Parts: sequence; structure tokens; C-alpha cells
Amino acid sequence: MGISRDSRHKRSHTGAKRAFYRKKRAFELGRQPANTRIGPKRIHIVRTRGGNHKYRALRLDSGNFAWGSEGCTRKTRIIGVVYHPSNNELVRTNTLTKSAVVQIDAAPFRQWYEAHYGQPLGRRRQQKQGQVVEEVKKSKSVEKKQAARFAAHGKVDPALEKQFEAGRLYAIISSRPGQSGRADGYILEGEELAFYQRKLHK
Repeated sequence: MGISRDSRHKRSHTGAKRAFYRKKRAFELGRQPANTRIGPKRIHIVRTRGGNHKYRALRLDSGNFAWGSEGCTRKTRIIGVVYHPSNNELVRTNTLTKSAVVQIDAAPFRQWYEAHYGQPLGRRRQQKQGQVVEEVKKSKSVEKKQAARFAAHGKVDPALEKQFEAGRLYAIISSRPGQSGRADGYILEGEELAFYQRKLHK
């Protein structure tokens, strides 16, 4: 028995068994869920109606994540699933689906920020431990440009800065890994971040 999306095999709302008047049709078929896990990239191509293709991601370990307030997108490693609005089982099994809240590696975003604004981000812990952060030599014009940028819109939300110190950011997956073969999304900020942090602390 395949997975069928028709309603002819279901009883009617009064409880009566429906008459069997035609066989199953290909356009009513359903497929097994991808259950995308975290691991070395493994994607299967599925042939679909009309000769089109879907990209069924069985395992993924990275994706493109956007830092919306800074207009910056970087490819980064997915560390793990921390929350899912529909099912805690998907958190336990580290299953990547759309709208799953994941933790991602903060390093690519920190590198971009430090190159763009010329200011350290989330390095308080290193400074406390006495580690010396090497300063890159820059021309006066570059320093001036970076200082102007930082003064205009370089301040980072304290909740986000705390995550940068830990080296992990909360993000949400907005693509559909079982359909597109990608786990792309965006970093949680502001009210949305506060909402999910409340959910995580419950």
C-alpha cells in the first residue's frame, strides 16, 4: 500500500463506508517524509509530475543564513536543532525542517562584522582570559570610514552580542530541506528572538 492523498478510502462524515468505484491514481500519490538529519550532505533527486525535479535532502550540515538587520548573508555550519513549534521529537532527533529553530556557528558573521565596522564583536571572554587579539594594520581613511559606519548603525543588540560571545547564534530555517535540498534561513533578532528564548526556557 502506497501513501495516498485521496479521500475516497476514508469513511464519509456520517460514518458510512464509501463505494470502491475506481483505482488509485498517480496524481493522488504521497511520498515518504525526508526527515533531514544533520550530517555530511546527501541529496536525492526525485522525479515529479511534469518531469520536474525535487531535491530531497537526507542529510545537511550547513546552509545560507541571513543577518537581516545588517543585510549580510553567509554560509555557516548548523550545530543542532533546539526548538520546533510542532513536535519535540524533531528536536530530540535533530531533524531539519522549515521553521525549526537551530543553533549555527557565529564565526562567519563575526568576521564580516569586524571587517565591516573595525570593532570586536563578542570577544569579552577572550579579553577576560588575557588573550591578545591581534590588530590588523589599516590606513587612516579605512579607519575613518569604519568609525562612521559604526557610529551610524553599528550597535548590536545585547541579546545577540551574548550569543556571539558563546560563538553560537539562534536561527530559524525558512527553506524546505525535503523539497529544495537546502537548509537556509535567518538569524533571530529582537521580538522574535525574545519569543523563542521564552519558549526555550520553559
